[in-house]
Amino acid sequence: MTDLVSILDGNTFLVSDRRGDIEPSFDFPTGLFSFDTRFLSTWLLTLNGERLHALSIDDAESYRTRFFLAPGEPTHYLDAKVSVIRSRAIGGSFHEELTVLNHSGDTVEFTLRLDIGADFADVFEIKHARQKKGRTTASVNGNELRLTYRREAFHREVAITTSEPGEIDVAGMTFRIRIGRHGEWTTRLHVATVVYGARGEDIRATLPFAGSRDVATIMAEQNELIERAPKLGCDCEPLATAYRCSLNDLAALRYESIALGVRLLAAGLPWFMTLFGRDSIFTSLQVLPFLPELIPPTLQILAGLQGYRLDDFRDEEPGKILHELRYGETAGFEEQPHSPYYGSADTTPLFVILVDEYERWTGDSQLVLMLESAVRGALEWIDTYGDLLGTGYIWYQTRNQETGLPNQCWKDSLDSISYADGRLPGFPRATCELQGYAYDAKIRGARLARAFWNDPEYADRLEREAAELKQRFNHDFWIPDREYYALALDADGRQVDALASNIGHLLWSGIVDETRAGRIVEHLLGPRLFSGWGVRTLGDDQGRYNPIGYHVGTVWPFDNSIIAWGLWRYGYREEAGRICDAMLSASHYFDGRLPEAFAGYERSLTEYPVRYPTACSPQAWSTGTPLLLLRVMLGLEPQGEHLIIDPYVPEGMGRIELLDIPGRWGRVDALGRSRTPTDARRPNP
Repeated sequence: MTDLVSILDGNTFLVSDRRGDIEPSFDFPTGLFSFDTRFLSTWLLTLNGERLHALSIDDAESYRTRFFLAPGEPTHYLDAKVSVIRSRAIGGSFHEELTVLNHSGDTVEFTLRLDIGADFADVFEIKHARQKKGRTTASVNGNELRLTYRREAFHREVAITTSEPGEIDVAGMTFRIRIGRHGEWTTRLHVATVVYGARGEDIRATLPFAGSRDVATIMAEQNELIERAPKLGCDCEPLATAYRCSLNDLAALRYESIALGVRLLAAGLPWFMTLFGRDSIFTSLQVLPFLPELIPPTLQILAGLQGYRLDDFRDEEPGKILHELRYGETAGFEEQPHSPYYGSADTTPLFVILVDEYERWTGDSQLVLMLESAVRGALEWIDTYGDLLGTGYIWYQTRNQETGLPNQCWKDSLDSISYADGRLPGFPRATCELQGYAYDAKIRGARLARAFWNDPEYADRLEREAAELKQRFNHDFWIPDREYYALALDADGRQVDALASNIGHLLWSGIVDETRAGRIVEHLLGPRLFSGWGVRTLGDDQGRYNPIGYHVGTVWPFDNSIIAWGLWRYGYREEAGRICDAMLSASHYFDGRLPEAFAGYERSLTEYPVRYPTACSPQAWSTGTPLLLLRVMLGLEPQGEHLIIDPYVPEGMGRIELLDIPGRWGRVDALGRSRTPTDARRPNP
């Protein structure tokens, strides 16, 4: 995406080339998208038949950008007599202003042409090209071009209007303009996207705030959210930049659910601009100390869509929390199971963890009482449908062999779970971090049962089950001769013995035996996993290691933030600081916006972290990473009605001051300064 420019407002986004042009693509989602449909696949500007090239691009804000363009190809000596400014913004609908400037001393005539097309591709059709089953039509009415797609009750439209008269045809708009010496000409284009129905319902809904949210409104909304966040003062410029960028991107990633009527965080541009259970929960955990008001809508929606039946197509089971919710054509006609889809084994215990963590920070007991049934259902799922083999562990295996996800942990690509020699195990699989999440969910569920649901017997049972799980796990997953936990168990109970970053999540969950924590830390910060820029997803001596493999050698910022939190939990403050410092150093080379993932090359080989070619950016749980790193460095931990502040700031980072941290205590301030490694304190897990 380095040669592409994107703007977004919620889950409506536009991706173009550096000229502002959109050309049809089934390799990467270029175009104007909303609710999983591409409404513009062609948006191509020419002046007198010539393509333009970019002189400069102003893309400092997430929802608008400007392109400064000139005709022809760039040469060593450019003396253009004309230039074009292309200003665009998204606020539910898409607006573009085209200004042509005549720099000559004579009156000049120009022909400006905008080719326009819409293939109405579903986001899944871009990944896997399919023949459209509906019919697209185009009509012209005055200064409006309307493109319409129909497939039974599924109906999508895009209407493009112009403020200046032109020649409009079914493939675009032509403007024949005359500009005086040193003069200019402008037209304003408005693109409205309309959704009419899904899965046969007769629902008409203009996309959120279409035509009513101007740039000033968007700016006010985003500024309001950012103003509510704690104020950061620090000596570390990468941290300051990353913090600002994170808050801006969190504001931009919020979207209005078309069917659910609340604002949620989309998971990431361009592929994941919708609700994802796992991503939403992890992002919520990251941002909780900063913007706790973002959390309740996510918890309520996940609870409201909790599984209640057995549905093989959607991998749905009673008590299970969803994986992904889509609004596009393939989901509407059940060509994909994402309406919603439940194919993840970790979202359900993570849901319980988030409910408890939210209450610990905010004291919102009313939400805990409201969600009691959902939390109990999630805990029941862990011991029933989650335990496919009846061994006391969470296992996964899709029942939808055609379109279901084979891997249902956070590393959900096909080759992410392997033996050390590179072989792939069969199904079902029980990855190690799932067991850690289950352990933590039971511990936290016990607290909720005892403190809020007046059910001490249930609390005692959950604590007993958690203790048994921890003991059993430390026996079955520990590889004695290598001194780390297996990545997974295969269907026969054998250890899947690859060395992977998943062991860091075990520290976060608290399931690691205290006597073994030191060896886990050594592996995480050792040369096989730690690149210098962060912890790799897979050790560099493992059979499937690839520094640019999606889950088999890249560095994921979100993964590293959870690992740093786990190191902090077990008292390894200096080591947690090393990860914080590495991540923030890497963020500098991404202008403060950490991507979904980057390459796992050794830091000594590169002066900067190498980009992963198709990484989502912004992505919600990467956006949340700097916030969680701040929590780790400042040692923020709720305890009753108070916030414990126990900072350990890495050497060279200087002063960190975070003001007005919200929570059940009101608002408090935290201050930390760089310390030496010998100052580290190690509290009991």
